[in-house]
Amino acid sequence: MALKWPIKKSQFKDFIGSTLLTLPALDATLAEPLHRQLYRHLRGAIVEKRLAAGSRLPSSRSLAQQLGISRNTVVAALEQLQDEGFLESRHGSGTRIALPSGGVDMPEPGPSPLQSGNRPLSRLGESLSRIDGPNLHGSSLPLGVGVPALDAFPARDWSRLLARRWRRPAGALMGQSPAAGFPALRQAIAHHLGGARGVRCEADQIIIVSGAQQGLDLTVRLLLNPGNLALVEDPGYGGLRGVLAGCGAIAAPVPVDHQGFDPVLAERLWPEARLACVTPSHQFPTGVTMPAERRLALIDWAARVGGWIIEDDYDSDFRYGGRPLASLQGLDPAQRTIYCGSFSKSMFPALRLGFLVVPPDLLEPMLRLRRLADTAPSILPQAAMADFMAEGHYAAHLRRMRQLYGERRDALLVAARQHFQVTIGEAGTHAIAWLPPHLDDRIIAEEAHRQGMAPHALSGNRHAPGPPALILGYGNTPAEQMPGLLRKLAALAK
Repeated sequence: MALKWPIKKSQFKDFIGSTLLTLPALDATLAEPLHRQLYRHLRGAIVEKRLAAGSRLPSSRSLAQQLGISRNTVVAALEQLQDEGFLESRHGSGTRIALPSGGVDMPEPGPSPLQSGNRPLSRLGESLSRIDGPNLHGSSLPLGVGVPALDAFPARDWSRLLARRWRRPAGALMGQSPAAGFPALRQAIAHHLGGARGVRCEADQIIIVSGAQQGLDLTVRLLLNPGNLALVEDPGYGGLRGVLAGCGAIAAPVPVDHQGFDPVLAERLWPEARLACVTPSHQFPTGVTMPAERRLALIDWAARVGGWIIEDDYDSDFRYGGRPLASLQGLDPAQRTIYCGSFSKSMFPALRLGFLVVPPDLLEPMLRLRRLADTAPSILPQAAMADFMAEGHYAAHLRRMRQLYGERRDALLVAARQHFQVTIGEAGTHAIAWLPPHLDDRIIAEEAHRQGMAPHALSGNRHAPGPPALILGYGNTPAEQMPGLLRKLAALAK
């Protein structure tokens, strides 16, 4: 006799061998189709050993009558189970449970491997899991560090270029991107860097990467062995910690002063180091600029010891006291400098496009490593970015953003100086607000986040202890909001 709808759990009983099976009710009001519900319930009964291996199922017609559903619904569920190996159908003997005797062993619920003390990860995996990754692009809240003015981005121009490329996609856009990146984008980047940043390179020296973080990771993996030292700024970019740990290298911190990274001090502290990771044009996070004397000394160090320099030029397009400074790479006659850039701050973080300018000697091994990492970035955004630059939209966007960020910078300074001692550079989109020495900047930053703000604790960028401070981003924060936000921060810092 067919069951009346809806089927109650207590009514859904089916005789399979000598086993009385009770399954949850089917519900026709759910978005999940009935055949998927029946499939899921039967599969659970098999896996959980409520159906013995070799047990015979009633015919699909009989099941349909008992459940009050169509035979096609039952057939669809049984066919899925058979395709996945849970059931087998034999001519003359019907459909049976196909799993070996004893079914599937299901572990009893218990503590996770991490809680129980087992080692579920490699030593490197455990080490990396304890490192906080860079969170500079992770918040759209006011005062977020490294977040551009997304509300001022020319989204209409960008979407038009994307749509134009996709309406008439050449075969190359639907195939695999070259490992080095889309040729027209590499050419456009080379042209921009030569004029705006004084970088000396040809387009074939440029490798497109999925953001600056990947560019740093590839470079470190190419140049360092486990246990090697890498000179890093202190305080400096926190994302380098994971990059260095990922290849087993050791961060060798060099204290930053009012002129940034000091190569003479670095060599005295860490004479065995052969790689320096620096932000010379706008040191992160202090905002100071490395003078020419130190730049030349660092270049001399690399040539003399056979070392390398990674120049992370993360936001120097936004300079307010004249034109952007020339790059360190353009001063290096020995070509020992790898230049790393990104569109995350000048465009938008989700674009995930960065680039490396690689010395000729490293180009081929870097390309081989690039192919192993993730083959190549998505090609459609690269093509649109090439058009965005070639047609003048990028240069115009940078000019507008310099003016906008300059206004927001001035508003932040006026508001912040009423409450804090402030350090700010002549470029970029962030400042440092110093806190009373008895405060913990991590606690203040966490409380600020709960109140709808996203400053970053300076201690998260330090290797050695130092005075507490908050890094305040102003790129994504309208000028009119600055006074109220800074009053809220000041109340937390009392």
